[in-house]
Amino acid sequence: MGEINHFEYGWITPALSYALSVLGSALGLVCAGRIRTATSAGQRAWWGLLAAWAMGGTAIWAMHFMAMLGFAVGGTRIRYDVPLTAASTAIAVASVGIGLAIVGTGRLAAPRLLAGGFFTGAGVAAMHYTGMAAMRLDGSLGYDPLRVTLSVVIAIVAATVALWLAMTVRRALAIAASALVMGIAVNGMHFTGMSALSVHLHESRGPASGTEVSGLLVPIVLAVVFGVVGLVYALLAAPSDDDRAGAAYVSSRLGEAPPAGAAAPAPDPVGLRAHSTLAQPGAQFPSRRSTDRRS
Repeated sequence: MGEINHFEYGWITPALSYALSVLGSALGLVCAGRIRTATSAGQRAWWGLLAAWAMGGTAIWAMHFMAMLGFAVGGTRIRYDVPLTAASTAIAVASVGIGLAIVGTGRLAAPRLLAGGFFTGAGVAAMHYTGMAAMRLDGSLGYDPLRVTLSVVIAIVAATVALWLAMTVRRALAIAASALVMGIAVNGMHFTGMSALSVHLHESRGPASGTEVSGLLVPIVLAVVFGVVGLVYALLAAPSDDDRAGAAYVSSRLGEAPPAGAAAPAPDPVGLRAHSTLAQPGAQFPSRRSTDRRS
């Protein structure tokens, strides 16, 4: 049996993994909120894709990889199969996207929410164990069935709660609190699944295939950074509810304005224009002679 260490670098990897899960959850909740206010199918698809990337790519998969940086097995080095690692990313994003599509179309009801939560939770669990299968080391992996089942149940419950929050939470404080809770759930699922793992080292050691963690770290960090920056830019560039309300008000006011080219009348606060002929077209300019005749 190989000695497993889940926190080789101390508290730094679990702290960073929790921060990534909270950040991705918060961005995903904000993007999911835009799905409800979208006015076209294209906008709903766009915000659904961004929400799936934020939750699946950042809150779940990037968190998983960051936590795996602190995973070590005594007596062997760990490498990763790149195609399987990329497949785990696609599984995470696709499962969250399909779950959002299930609960985001039509009225939110319990059967729809449970179906979306079950599908997304199963996808998150599949992402986790696909990422574990991508490890290459001088040993074979074994899992405790009870803890594996518990991790899958946690994933399904967490996914159901996350989808419900994505469809109901609107206020900034509620989004922040929900992201903190979702971060705990995602990390709890990950470390529960990791606790089910055991490694049986091989007697004959040989070079393991795959890529070192250091070779994957830079591209993954860059993908996360650019992904987060892109999400923030998309959220800042998109009009908010207040912006739409202001644009509607301006449009309504412009619709009541006089036609273009027509001069607006000058203000007449004391009513002199009504008693004067100077401002009326065709009126004769008064002279001193006409004034003397009247007198």
